[in-house]
Amino acid sequence: MSDDEKQIRVLIERWAAAVHAGDLETVLAGHAPDIVMFDVPPPHEGVRGLDSYRDVWPGFFAWQAAGGSFDIVSLDIVAGDEVAFAYALLLCGTAAEFAQNPGKRLRLTLGLRKQDGRWTVLHEHHSFADESLEPEAG
Repeated sequence: MSDDEKQIRVLIERWAAAVHAGDLETVLAGHAPDIVMFDVPPPHEGVRGLDSYRDVWPGFFAWQAAGGSFDIVSLDIVAGDEVAFAYALLLCGTAAEFAQNPGKRLRLTLGLRKQDGRWTVLHEHHSFADESLEPEAG
């Protein structure tokens, strides 16, 4: 694993731990002022800018405090000299949701840029599979 991949892994794991802990300032750290996030809940056009990104987290933290989880299961990173992307699967749900669907995973993709020797998240995309599109067995 390259030094860049290690730095990105630390950044993402620190971010995920901060999300899990409800630590907003650490969640925001490492994100560009012009971050664009496409998330599971609306708005459909995404969240643009660090202030708007900041605004989405308190509701998620409240959901999580009521029993939701947010834990990385797998994380892969591809890094060039100036840009990188990472993709991950996370356990993101409640115990009841996992009892009903043990395989449920949140899909996460991050786009990053290296500026002044430091990796910064420019784009974040969260999604769940649309299970209504699953082919029928048989």
